[in-house]
Amino acid sequence: ATLPEDPATTIEWVIDELGLGEAALDGYLHKALGSVAGWAAYARYLGWKSELDGEEDGTVTELLAIRLAWDYALFTLQAEQKRAAWQAALQTMNEAGRAPAVNQDRVIDAILQGAFEAAYRRRLVAKLNANSDAPEAAGRMAVQAAFCIDVRSEVYRRALESVAPRAQTIGFAGFFGFPIEYVSIGQSSGPAQCPVLLNPKFVIKEGIAGADEDESTEVLGLRLLRRRAAKAWKSFKSSAVSSFVYVETAGLAFAGKLVGDATGLTRPVSHPSADGLDDEVLKRIVPVVEEGALGVRKTGIPQADRVALAEGALRGMSLTKDFARLVLLTGHGSTMVNNAHAAGYDCGACGGHPGDANARIAAEVLNDPGVRSALRFRGISIPEDTWFVGCLHDTTTDEITIFDRDSIPDSHAGDVEQAESWLAEASRIARRERATTLNVGTGDVDESIARRTRDWSQVRPEWGLARNAAFIAARRDHTRSVDLEGRVFLHDYDWTTDEGWKVLELIMTAPMVVASWINLQYYGSAVNREAFGSGNKTLHNVVGTLGVLEGNGGDLRVGLPSQAVHDGRQLFHEPVRLNVFIEAPTRQIDAILEKHDNVRELVDNGWIHLLAIGEQGEIQLRDASEGHWTRIG
Repeated sequence: ATLPEDPATTIEWVIDELGLGEAALDGYLHKALGSVAGWAAYARYLGWKSELDGEEDGTVTELLAIRLAWDYALFTLQAEQKRAAWQAALQTMNEAGRAPAVNQDRVIDAILQGAFEAAYRRRLVAKLNANSDAPEAAGRMAVQAAFCIDVRSEVYRRALESVAPRAQTIGFAGFFGFPIEYVSIGQSSGPAQCPVLLNPKFVIKEGIAGADEDESTEVLGLRLLRRRAAKAWKSFKSSAVSSFVYVETAGLAFAGKLVGDATGLTRPVSHPSADGLDDEVLKRIVPVVEEGALGVRKTGIPQADRVALAEGALRGMSLTKDFARLVLLTGHGSTMVNNAHAAGYDCGACGGHPGDANARIAAEVLNDPGVRSALRFRGISIPEDTWFVGCLHDTTTDEITIFDRDSIPDSHAGDVEQAESWLAEASRIARRERATTLNVGTGDVDESIARRTRDWSQVRPEWGLARNAAFIAARRDHTRSVDLEGRVFLHDYDWTTDEGWKVLELIMTAPMVVASWINLQYYGSAVNREAFGSGNKTLHNVVGTLGVLEGNGGDLRVGLPSQAVHDGRQLFHEPVRLNVFIEAPTRQIDAILEKHDNVRELVDNGWIHLLAIGEQGEIQLRDASEGHWTRIG
């Protein structure tokens, strides 16, 4: 009752009452928020979202005020008994603020960690140097396939190239340069399918191919009706009174469903994208690129923006010439059930959602004759017989789905048939490589992996991005045929075609930064699973749409569950800070670091190890503390 109403004033009041000096403030306030780290992280997330919209959010300040008010209440109640102890704590905090103590054990740990990372880097450099004389792919390829830079794509790209020597794979951020908000049928808004560094610029709504207005209205009404009925039924089953009656009267009727779900023969719940829709309708769902409206909101992509997006995507992929007849734009997603961390397995470049919508939209825009005509005036000539196709790579099953088949010209039927044959063989190879780490047994590997997608009790449907350790932005010739063990983010980049170094700047400020976030999320969850991880997945309880608790109370848990980094016997994810290899002149890399403080701080503070690949394939490491480059390998 004695505290001020304003949060900032409350914080000042408590600081004054507790007698905290300036030297102690940073450590004390940081520890106060650290004691409720999960809720503090969520509050910071709300602030992050507001900053992207050019607004301010004071949730972190309000939470800090609540936390300090609690300390003040305890201090007031215990002032006489604990005053001596508090004064000693104040002195310790002030001394630590002025001259932080050096923990010799931590120093030794840091040296050993650096040596551990250097050992991996030495092995990787040796692999790249051994491949430096590999011949460049020349001429027109039979098929080109663009995948997300995700480390899981490295395994599949290598498999595809092994069965199809005339196939060229390309690495690019999985949203394909199309920052969209994707609105499904029956919704008024949708998720942002772009990196969290960006705000969606276009609203894309779903439509039904070949449907007239009456059919579209009927499908929409039926989906809404089914969703309302399902919601009401769920409320009935879980309410305090009816739940017991329901089990007594209808329990046995669900015996077959329980057996099917428990054995992985059936899926416990419908996939969110299929909720309330018939199978025949699902096959006809398409993203609508044409301009339209959704209430008062404009949807679709105007023609002028299509040209700019198409150019940005092609230059970002370093794909401006030698187009194949068939180009597969392959987003990725993961299939699983009953997993509170499912978004962590989907595409990070698409904001934690599957990337099929972005791939299909990019393909449609790149097939637009008007867009191609405009691109010719910008120095990019796409042959008339080149056709782009949107696809989805399911990273749990390693299956590739090809979309919008009806729009593929008959002239490309043979190309598609040949590509499907290669993809099927590549999928089998990739599944077997991953199966060795998933303990799927020695029987039917394909069926065992497929069953994991339907198993509600499966704590590890796949390994996600575990063991990620490096990011390479270079021509594919440097890494083609090299077994990178599914540990490397691969971004295609040809610096010789990068006018004004715009693509390099984009790579270093967006994909490289996001890759470092992913790397540090796994790093933290592995080196200190209690503080930076979310604990045991089998004990998680979902808290609305905010996060998870471990058990029935406590703080929100941050980071990844133990099962995402540990196989039950030992760490599966090796905690290695990201090694970034960029094929570009070091002076240009330095110029971009000087321009962007947030990127330079990642390098200078040792959160990533930055290396450059020179014109002759030589590799140099940038010293984090000194800022100069040293040749290695």
